Amino acid sequence: MTKIQAYEDFVKVHGILLAASGLPRTLHRKLFDKLTSETFDGGAYFQVDPCQDGRQRRLLLTSAASMPKDSNVFLIDHAWTFRLSDAYKQLQEVPGLAQRMAALMCVDIDSNSDVEEIDGDGVSRDNYSKLNVTDIVENEIGYAKERGYDTVKWLELEELDIDDDMLLSLDLSSKFPDLLALSLYGNKLENVEIVVQEVTKLKNLKALWLNNNPVLENCDGCMADTIFKGCPGLEIYNSCFTSNFGEWALGFCGGVYEKDNPCPIHQDNHPLQSVTSLDLSNRSIHSLINKSFSPVEMPSLSHLNIRGNPLKQNSVSELFKVLKGFTSLQTLEVDLPGPLGESAIEILESVPNLSQLNGVNVSKILETGNHVIDAVLQPRLPEWTAEEPLADRVINAMWLYLMTYRLADEEKIDETSVWYVMDELGSALRHSDEPNFRVAPFLFMPEGNLESSVSYSILWPIQNVQNGDECTRDFLFGIGEDKQRSARLTAYFHTPQYYFIQEYEKFHQKLQSKSSTPLPVNSSSSRTLRRTDGCALRVYTDLPQVEGFLTRPEFIITTELKDADIIWTGMQVDDDVKRAAGITDQQYINQFPFEACLVMKHHLAETIQKAHGSPDWLHPTYNLESHLSQLIGDYYARKRDGMNNLWILKPWNMARTIDTTVTDNVSAIIRLMETGPKICQKYIEHPALFEGKKFDLRYIVLVRSVKPLELFLADVFWVRLANNQYTLDKHSLFEYETHFTVMNYRGILNHKNTPEFVKEFEQEHQVKWLDIHERVRNMIRSVFEAAATVHPEMHSPMSRAMYGVDVMLDSSFQPKLLEVTYCPDCTRACKYDTQAIGGGGELLKGSDFYNYVFGCLFLDETRHVCPL
Repeated sequence: MTKIQAYEDFVKVHGILLAASGLPRTLHRKLFDKLTSETFDGGAYFQVDPCQDGRQRRLLLTSAASMPKDSNVFLIDHAWTFRLSDAYKQLQEVPGLAQRMAALMCVDIDSNSDVEEIDGDGVSRDNYSKLNVTDIVENEIGYAKERGYDTVKWLELEELDIDDDMLLSLDLSSKFPDLLALSLYGNKLENVEIVVQEVTKLKNLKALWLNNNPVLENCDGCMADTIFKGCPGLEIYNSCFTSNFGEWALGFCGGVYEKDNPCPIHQDNHPLQSVTSLDLSNRSIHSLINKSFSPVEMPSLSHLNIRGNPLKQNSVSELFKVLKGFTSLQTLEVDLPGPLGESAIEILESVPNLSQLNGVNVSKILETGNHVIDAVLQPRLPEWTAEEPLADRVINAMWLYLMTYRLADEEKIDETSVWYVMDELGSALRHSDEPNFRVAPFLFMPEGNLESSVSYSILWPIQNVQNGDECTRDFLFGIGEDKQRSARLTAYFHTPQYYFIQEYEKFHQKLQSKSSTPLPVNSSSSRTLRRTDGCALRVYTDLPQVEGFLTRPEFIITTELKDADIIWTGMQVDDDVKRAAGITDQQYINQFPFEACLVMKHHLAETIQKAHGSPDWLHPTYNLESHLSQLIGDYYARKRDGMNNLWILKPWNMARTIDTTVTDNVSAIIRLMETGPKICQKYIEHPALFEGKKFDLRYIVLVRSVKPLELFLADVFWVRLANNQYTLDKHSLFEYETHFTVMNYRGILNHKNTPEFVKEFEQEHQVKWLDIHERVRNMIRSVFEAAATVHPEMHSPMSRAMYGVDVMLDSSFQPKLLEVTYCPDCTRACKYDTQAIGGGGELLKGSDFYNYVFGCLFLDETRHVCPL
C-alpha cells in the first residue's frame, strides 16, 4: 500500500472518502495539510458557551473576521469511540472517561444539589429510599401533623419495591381513611385483584398513581373501570384526568393543591380563583365542558396549555365557546392541527383576546397569514438525580451527542457499527434546519491501509458566518420527509405528543378491526417424489450437515447442480441465480417464492398484521422505516399511562442478535435507525424463566405446500438458555448473556436436553407442558396461515422448505412469536439424541434428523413429525 507523503497520494487513497464526505474540492489540500501536521486550530476561531441554564452548550464564531462559505476546514477529534455493547463497561473501567463525557454532555453537576427538601421530622426527602416502607409511613404521619392536619391526606410511596403482599400488609385504608392522593409509582405490584381491593377501600381518593407497575401490563380496561366505581370521587388516574375531573384535578394542575396543601383548609366556594396559569397538557381529557372549568371558577386565567388531549367529546364550536368565555386568557397552547381545527387564523378569530398562540405573537401570525404555527421545539435535555452515577447519566444522555459509521474494506463490511462522540468543540454544535456548518466523519489512512486508519470529523462553513454567530449543523443531514424527518427530530426535541398519539391510535384501531378465518386443514395433496426408475433422488447441497447426515438409500448426494432432483441450499435463490446456475423448473428447491414475508422481520410483522391484526402472540411491532410516528405515539401513550416502555430493536434481516438492542430511551430507538433498517418491538419484560434465567424455544416447521397449506411440526425442538440470571436492572441491558439466548456464536453454550428441561420446568412452575405445546402449535399454524392468505403467490409445486420458528413464553406461559428463520441451523438437532415429548417418548436420534425431514418433505412420510 502507498504511504501518504504527497498530496497526490492522499487524493488517490482517500478519493472515495473525500467524495462521500461532501467536502468541496477546494478544501482538499487544506485538509491534507492539517491531517499530516495534526493541526487542531478550532480553538483559535470558536468558543464554547453554556446555555439552557448550563444543561447544554453552543458553539460561537469568535474570530475577528467573518468566515466565508467553503473558506476553511477544521479537524475535530473523537473523544470516545466504541461498540454499543462495550459502552457501559468502558465508562466504568477507562480512567477519566465517565468524567470527561459527563462534563461534555453537561450532566456532571448534581441537579437540585443546592437545596435539599426536608420533611417535618428533619428527614431529607432524598433519603427516603434508604428507609423501609414502615418508616416512611410513620414519617408521613409526623409530616402531616407538622402541617396542621389530623390525618395524612397525601401519601407518596414511590419506587420502594412494594409488591402485592406488602401492599396488603400496609393496610392503608385503616391508617389513612381520609387519603386524597396516593402515589404507588414505580413499585412491583402485579395482582389486579389485590390492587383493586386495597385501592377501592380509600373512598375519598381524588388522585391515584400506579404508573410503572407490572399490574398495568397484566390488566385490561376493566381494572380502571372497577377502581372508578369503587372510588367515585377519583379525578386523576395514572396522571390522566378521569371523566369525573373537576375542581381538585384543575387545582392540582394549577398549583393550588399539592402535598403541603392537599385540600382547602377553610371552606371556599371558589378555590380556583387565584389560578392564572393552567397546564393541562397530555392529561387524556375528552371534554372541557365542565362546571369547574369555567370563567366563574377561574376568572384570572391568562395562560392555558391543552396540548396532547383528544377532546373527542367536544365539537370545534363548543370548544371555541368555552375558551371565548375566559376574557383574561392571553396565551394559549394547542395542537395544530388538532381538536380546535387546522387553522391558527380561525382560532384567533374565535378567541379574540389572545396575544400569543403556541408561543408566537398574534400580530406576527396575522401578518404572515400562517394557518399552522408552533413554537420553536424545545430541546431534549438529559435528566438525572444526584444519586445517579456518572456512567448512568452518560448512557442516558449520549444519544443526544452520538454519531456513527461502519467500517468496510474490499472483502467485507463490519457487522457491528462504531459509535463515537466528537470532542468538546464538535459536540457543542447544535441543530438547525438551516445550518451554517457541515460535519462529516473522515477516516485518515497515513499508511495507505485500513489498519493505519485514524478517525476524525471534519467541519467546514456552508454559509457566510459572522463574528458572534452561533455555529450549527443539521443533525438529520440528507434526511427529508420521505425518510420521516419530522418524526426523527423527536430524538433531539420535544415534539407534539398529540399528533403522534393520534397516529398510533389510528394504527391500533386499524389492527383491532382485522379478523381472519382459519384455513382448512387438508389431508396431503403433494405428491411423493419417488423416481419411476427406482433410482435414488439426487440431492445437491452446500450444507455440510445435509451432506453428512442424509444417509437414506432413497437419496444420494450429487455435486452437479444441473443433475439434481432436489436442491437444498443455504443461499437465497432468485430468478437471476436460477438463470446463472442453470436451475430448471423441473428441480425441487428448499425455498418458496416470496418467503421473505416470513423470514424478514419487518415483512413477517406486516404479514401477520394484515391477516390477524394484533394477535396476543405478537407483541406490538413497528417497522421503523415506515411506522416511526406510530411507534413514537405508542411510546408517548405508554409513558402517559405509566406503562413499561422497554423495547427491543432488531435489524430486518440479520441473525444471531447482531445489532440488536434493548432500551427504554426514545432517543436511542430513533438514533439506532442510523445503523440500518430495523423493527422495534415491545420487549417481553416478564418472560417465563427457567431457574431464574431467560430462555426461548426453537421449533422446526416443514412446509410441503402453501396452497393447500400443508404443515408439519418436527417432534424435535430445543431450548436456548441465557447464561445469567434474568433482571430488568438497567445495567443488565448491556449484558448479552442476560437478555439473549443464542450462545452458539458468542458466550458459553450450555445445552439442556429437552426432556430434562420439560420435566424440570413443569416441576418448577406446576404446569403441564402439553398444554403449552398445544398453544405453540396453534400459534405456528396461524403464522403460516397468515403468509398463505396474504401472499398466495408463495405457492409453488416445486418448493419444499424447512423453517425455524423461535418462540418465547411470557410469565403466564402464553407463547410469543420472536422470528421465523430460513434454512435454520440444526446443529443441535443433529448432534444430540433426545426423546419426543408426549406420546410414547420415542427416541429421536440426532444422526437421523435429516433422514426424517427429507422423508416428510419428499416421500410423504410422517415419522417423527406431526401435521399442523
